[in-house]
Amino acid sequence: MKILLSGTASDSHTWNLVFLRLFLEEQGHEVVGLGPCVDAELLAAGCLGHRPDMVVLSSVNGHGYRDGLAAVRRLRAEPALAGLPVVLGGKLGIAGHRQETEVTALTEAGCDAVLGEDLDALRGFLAARARREVPA
Repeated sequence: MKILLSGTASDSHTWNLVFLRLFLEEQGHEVVGLGPCVDAELLAAGCLGHRPDMVVLSSVNGHGYRDGLAAVRRLRAEPALAGLPVVLGGKLGIAGHRQETEVTALTEAGCDAVLGEDLDALRGFLAARARREVPA
């Protein structure tokens, strides 16, 4: 599976992206990295240009909810990207705990999964997606 990996618009951290890239590649996926501080327009352009099978967004700075919401809304507004699976992980906010109202808003906007910092959940989501894509 070809995965487009990206940081969110306001997040300049890169260590998470390096780690996730290695993790995803270990799982057998091809990874295209857009890097940190990727706004919604650049993300959409990257998806249109690279044609990934999935997008993984990562946030460390605690603004994942705000940035992720803008990103997924932009992707869903693009007809060619409306069905592209989008996963958001990392810190959604600065409250220090998961806010279910934020998770609900993200999934209603079009995120296929909001996983926090749980790599086992990401591994499970990827495995479930791969099983769906294999013809019976």
